[in-house]
Formats: sequence, structure tokens, C-alpha cells
Amino acid sequence: MTRRIPGPGLAALVGATAAAALVAFTPTQEGRVLTTYRDLGGVLTYCDGATGHATWGRTYTPAECDAQLARDLERHAAGVLACVHVPLTDGQKTAFVDAAYNIGVAAFCRSSMARRANAGDMAGACDALLLWNKVDGREVAGLTRRRQAERALCRGEAR
Repeated sequence: MTRRIPGPGLAALVGATAAAALVAFTPTQEGRVLTTYRDLGGVLTYCDGATGHATWGRTYTPAECDAQLARDLERHAAGVLACVHVPLTDGQKTAFVDAAYNIGVAAFCRSSMARRANAGDMAGACDALLLWNKVDGREVAGLTRRRQAERALCRGEAR
């Protein structure tokens, strides 16, 4: 497996430590699939959970997936930082950007995660990650594990 290096845009947004953590963490949560498929919600998906401009039946190269991941993480980081107006630790940045990558920036910015963070309730914001573990109203074990890992990062707990 090749080591992915975060682009300068991501590091400029969240700092080198959080950027490196995101590039390592998010792909392990998403899993890399080179051919388009439908996720549990029926969304056309490819590479490391990318959904934009997906083409059914297309196969992507690892280099294309690396570039897509870098662009998507940068876009999601910018979105999180635009709606959370309080200082965040590297772990909080990693957790919130990964959550936004999975649920979308708009959903993240409307969520209790963002509201609680902006109110100064960081413990509550980290705990609110656990609420986002369902697809179509059904709990998904993989999402529960992902949210628990994000919460641990958010709270600064080693995992």
C-alpha cells in the first residue's frame, strides 16, 4: 500500500497533524473500491467513499483515487471550518472533517455537533457524533464503529 501524502491545501486549512491524520483515518473508514458501486443508502460511490461525478461502471486508478481523496478532504475541511467558529484540537478537526466527509458538509453544519461546538460544549459535540450511525433509520454496525473512533479522536483518547 502506498503512503498517501496530504495536499498543501488540506494542511493549510487544518494543520499538518490533522491533515496527516485525515489522510490516514478516512480511507480506513471508507475502504477503497476502484469500481463504482451503490452504498447502503443507494448512492453511487467510488474510490474512498467519493460520490461526486460518479459514473456507473467506471474503474478508477489508485492515483485518481488519491487525488479525489485530497480534493474531497480539502472541500469538507473548508466546510467544517466555515460553520464551526471556535478553536478545535487536531483530534476534533479530524473527527469533524471525517464525519462531514461521510454525512456531508450541509448535514454536519446543521447538526448538534456543530451547534454544541459553537456553544462551547465540546464534550457534547464529541458525544453527538454517536448519533450519526444510521442509514434509513437502521443502525449500521460499521457506522457505529466509525462514530466511536471519531468520538475517541474528538475527545483526545488514544485508539
